[in-house]
Amino acid sequence: MNKKNSLPVVILTIFLDMLGYGILIPIMPQLLANPDSPSYLLAAGSSVQRGYILLGILIAVFPLSQFIAAPILGQLSDRYGRKKILLFSLAGTCLSYVLFAAGIHLKLLGLLFFARTLDGLTGGNIAVAQAAVADITKPENRTKNFGLIGASFGLGFIIGPFLGGKLSDSTLVHWFDSATPFWFAALLSSVNVMFVVTRFEETHPNPNRNLLVNWHQSFLNLMKAFNLPGLRGIYTSVFLFHCGFSFFTTFISVFLITRFGFTQGRLGDFFAYVGTWVVFTQGFITRRVSHILTEKQVLRFSLIVCGCGILTYFLARTPVQLLFCVPLFAVFNGLSQANLVGLISRSVDGSIQGEILGINASIQAFAQFLPPVLAGYLAAHVRPSFPLFVAGTTIILAGLVFNLFAGTSPGPSLKVSGA
Repeated sequence: MNKKNSLPVVILTIFLDMLGYGILIPIMPQLLANPDSPSYLLAAGSSVQRGYILLGILIAVFPLSQFIAAPILGQLSDRYGRKKILLFSLAGTCLSYVLFAAGIHLKLLGLLFFARTLDGLTGGNIAVAQAAVADITKPENRTKNFGLIGASFGLGFIIGPFLGGKLSDSTLVHWFDSATPFWFAALLSSVNVMFVVTRFEETHPNPNRNLLVNWHQSFLNLMKAFNLPGLRGIYTSVFLFHCGFSFFTTFISVFLITRFGFTQGRLGDFFAYVGTWVVFTQGFITRRVSHILTEKQVLRFSLIVCGCGILTYFLARTPVQLLFCVPLFAVFNGLSQANLVGLISRSVDGSIQGEILGINASIQAFAQFLPPVLAGYLAAHVRPSFPLFVAGTTIILAGLVFNLFAGTSPGPSLKVSGA
């Protein structure tokens, strides 16, 4: 079998990974933050504030686990091959969906936390899949193939929330409930496992069995990132941007529930609408803007406008008005994400792309861990909409930091290894 035949399997793996994440979005707030939902898991009489805090912690355990484990799985794939680690990762994801669905049926919060932790610890799908694409792709075609990864990622974000909302809606099919989307995701993951077993040929046939695995690589990545004079300002902007984005994704659903009475079905439709704009931006707007402006020129305004776009949600008085707020946020969010990665990649020597992007991934995962916990407490002790205000202001702060420090970014000759 030609190794290039493995590319569709890799794309499918990333699509299903994002699909599973997207399925969670409209359902988790109903479990812990909406006492009026039939899916609410807390006992009668429990305070809604307690639900907000638990929701934040439940969301946070996944990125924390992934922050710790993803670089380790990447190193293990260098040592033992992509296929074995990919199968291990997919099996863990499949089991986590089964356990999460069982936790909903049994109303066991502890099982929900364990399932999300397991998915984070084994969820190195994307990192290993990206390594596999790099193995089988010529340098001149990598941008195109990594673009396919981005497209499958975005498509999963559109379809996942939509499916999560519809498959949990008992008004469509009487036996649908909040656990149904997770059984469906588990089924898709098991099919994906079979595809990898039967259709994926090892793309790294000569693994380095003598490679020493660094079990605390994520923490070293953080230390290294903020000790690089040329990239320090950019990485600080990346950290603040993803902190703000995590505040947004954690509690936008709660905002929509408390302000507009959204059900999980309407939440799924809303996020599919947001995802459509993000994919449109990544597929069309970003490419055209790149012919006119450099990454730095885009980021000088895109980060600030993205943060302001979140704040416009507070101006909406009806769900229809929200539809006009979404494009401003989604377009400039898509521009910011693409150009931050592009600027980091262009700021270093070509021989250390993997290392520098790995550091960037660690920063993103760490930034996604802190905000959900803080957002839960802010929603409980201030108001449910307050995390959105923090989200917008944090991303604006990222833009201000970028404008102050972007001029110190290095040229393409920067060497990082051993720094």
